[in-house]
Amino acid sequence: MSDTQTLIENRPPSVAGLFLDRVAATPDAEAYRYPVPAASGEGPDEWKSLSWAQAAERVFAIAAGLIELGVEPEQRVALASATRVEWILADLGILCAGAATTTVYPQTNADESTFILSDSGSKILIAEDAAQLAKAREKRAELPELTHVVVIDPAGVDTGAEEGDWVLTLAELEQRGAAYLEKNPDLIKERVGSITKDQLATIIYTSGTTGRPKGVRLPQDNWSYMAKAIAATGLLGPEDVQYLWLPLAHVFGKVLTSGQIEVGHVTAVDGRVDKIIENLPVVQPTYMAAVPRIFEKVYNGVAAKARAGGGAKYKIFLWAAEVAREYAKVTQDNFRRTGTATAPFGLAAKHKVADALVYAKIRDAFGGKLRACVSGSAALAPDIGYFFAGAGIHILEGYGLTESSAASFVNPGEAYRTGTVGKPLAGTEVRIADDGEILLRGPGIMEGYHGLPEKTAEVLESDGWFHTGDIGELSPDGYLRITDRKKDLIKTSGGKYIAPAEVEGQFKAVCPYVSNILVHGADRNFCTALIALDEPSILDWAKENGLAGKSYAEVVAAPATVALIEGYVKELNEGLQRWQTIKKFRLLPRDLDIEHGEITPSLKLKRPVVEREYKHLIDEMYAGSREA
Repeated sequence: MSDTQTLIENRPPSVAGLFLDRVAATPDAEAYRYPVPAASGEGPDEWKSLSWAQAAERVFAIAAGLIELGVEPEQRVALASATRVEWILADLGILCAGAATTTVYPQTNADESTFILSDSGSKILIAEDAAQLAKAREKRAELPELTHVVVIDPAGVDTGAEEGDWVLTLAELEQRGAAYLEKNPDLIKERVGSITKDQLATIIYTSGTTGRPKGVRLPQDNWSYMAKAIAATGLLGPEDVQYLWLPLAHVFGKVLTSGQIEVGHVTAVDGRVDKIIENLPVVQPTYMAAVPRIFEKVYNGVAAKARAGGGAKYKIFLWAAEVAREYAKVTQDNFRRTGTATAPFGLAAKHKVADALVYAKIRDAFGGKLRACVSGSAALAPDIGYFFAGAGIHILEGYGLTESSAASFVNPGEAYRTGTVGKPLAGTEVRIADDGEILLRGPGIMEGYHGLPEKTAEVLESDGWFHTGDIGELSPDGYLRITDRKKDLIKTSGGKYIAPAEVEGQFKAVCPYVSNILVHGADRNFCTALIALDEPSILDWAKENGLAGKSYAEVVAAPATVALIEGYVKELNEGLQRWQTIKKFRLLPRDLDIEHGEITPSLKLKRPVVEREYKHLIDEMYAGSREA
């Protein structure tokens, strides 16, 4: 048996067990960093740290506090908060109590939050602030099983004396837990010691594009396996510093907390997306996970800045971008063939010049120490991936679903291949069905959908194979390439199949002003697109092109803007097959967002929602065509 197999097969039954092992092994090592806003409310945040022992003290107090409130093993405790260090401490507290976490996005409205709390049977809600508490208060009559709400940030919170102790602060919960531990010093060790691998650990509700979300049941063993499998990739070591901003209610963010416990590296936690650019040079991470939208925004921002610097600067940027892509393709190809990432002398010389002029500044913006990023949740446009690879920001694409505990595939370090999601994690099996669908089997696969046996049976076979709903292909040496969602493949009225995500990704690499794009064409005789522009980028362009002072909606409606984007659509079409080309497009009056339900909290497009909302624009594009 290999060392990797031994590591994975001899895993403890729970992440709570791994956490106790980590605290015992490196109690004084730094575990977490988190920002504290300046007392004056102005100036930069101050970053503070928790060692593993300090984190454990709080985690055990939270666990004991929950037990004192009557939480039993496998009972659900909901967590509705943005990404912050208290989210991780609370989640670990829930797990160390032997209970199960129900994750709730803070953006979720009161109705859907109520559905999730009710459907999961959550007994306690840990709410971030007054806004999250208000949702539970509003719907309290519909939540008879909810015995307490614990509020992380008490600012502006009325604890409601008439409600008894229905509302208490996290600090109060920790105080009660610490007092309870004094009387029962072995409580946590006993709770964690009695956890079995099949015990429920987490319910994560998938943000469905239609109907109610489904609760994915992930047992304790899923997270323990993920922790060991992530460590076995060798991508991370104890000296690494991870910058974690992803939503922890999403499986991609959540799995990163398990991997960290096993490896023992530092994690800097701050979920404020608008602080990413400011935080990176301060945190100086060696490793960061993100979704493609973040890399697209950085790329578009760099391109827009170069364009604003004048014609010469923009020409240098475009030249450097092409050099980066060529360099990445050549070096990756050479590594695949020879095991060495070399480039011919001429290309290497151009790359060195471009590095001094452009790439070094991009690396500095990421903090200057970044070894690698992992990108997941949606496909990264290969041209953007190659650009960053050539600039020395190595983006390792991975793949997984909520139903597979997030990480099923990841690109292997130096041997990564842009445009693929890499190889399966140790212990995970893959096969491609006759229709191209990717099937997975292994210890990361869910137990099933909560209370929905028929829905579970639709995707999970009795022998453990899970139907992902994604279409893909495997290279002879085991690299997986995702081509599209099975249900998202477009078949034109002419019988041609089109993967819209592929076309959309290519457009994002061509047009520096795009924020979101949806390609439409199912059962039609040509393809069209709905395009939303990135507000800061297009307003900067507007200032230089006679549209200063206009609102976003006015700018996107202007003929000059339409002509600008039309140029990029023509450029896109030049690289497409005839049946893939975008014949018509419409610019949307605003960007797509989470609040309107058009994208998920992990920034994935909800196609049916967008197509429904902008049906009038789609109909307009097909009006007068032969099929209309």
